[in-house]
Parts: sequence; structure tokens; C-alpha cells
Amino acid sequence: MEKLYTAVVTAKGGRDGHIKSDDGIIDMDLKAPKAMGGEDGFPNPELLFAGAWGSCYLGALGSIGKRDSVDVSKATAEVHVSFNQEGETSYQLSAQLNVHIPGVDLDKAQKMADAAHRGCPYSKATKGNIDVVVKAV
Repeated sequence: MEKLYTAVVTAKGGRDGHIKSDDGIIDMDLKAPKAMGGEDGFPNPELLFAGAWGSCYLGALGSIGKRDSVDVSKATAEVHVSFNQEGETSYQLSAQLNVHIPGVDLDKAQKMADAAHRGCPYSKATKGNIDVVVKAV
């Protein structure tokens, strides 16, 4: 495997903390969402993960679109990342990716969505580790 790029981000303070990338592009405070006892209006790890996963996923879908000669340039991936409690002190993520490919029937879109999920690095990283549903919408 050839390493093409490495992102470096330093986190301090946990969910009510700060993250900063070594290049300064990301430099932001984080807060737990209100639903988890925090304060709305700030980014949190689940929001950032959902955004990163959706962007990466659409890149993988772009490769599938090229392979299948289907224009996916207007496709969207609505990524839901849930923070779930298991017992008193254990937590687990789950996710649902709602994939919309304009002009493609649902059966074909589902096959393309599943193929992109198999190829996306974020999807590969979560495979077998969290419950994930990929649904063409």
C-alpha cells in the first residue's frame, strides 16, 4: 500500500474541547450536542465524521458512476451518524447513508450505492465495527 496523504489533527479537551490541523485549515472548538448535555451550535465528532464519510463516499460513488457510465455528479449522500449508549458506560456508533442519484431508478441506485459502500475507505473502516444501513432514496 502506498501512502498518498496523511492528515494530522491535534485534539484537546474531548467533546468539549478544540481541534486544530497541523496546516491550520481546521481550528475549531467542539461541544457535545444539547441532546447529550452540551450546547447546540458547535461542531461535534459525529457531525465531523458524517461530513467526512459522506464526502469520501461520494468519491467512491463517482468511481462507480464512471464504471457504469452513469452521471452521479448531482448525487447526494445524507449521512446519519448516531451516538448510542450500551449499558452504563459503553457507547457505540451506528449509521445510515441515504443515497440519492437523480435520474436513476431505485434498484440500479441501490446496486451502485452498495458498490460505493464496498469501495469507500470510510465504509471499509467501519465494516463489521458498527451497524450501517445504505439505502437508495
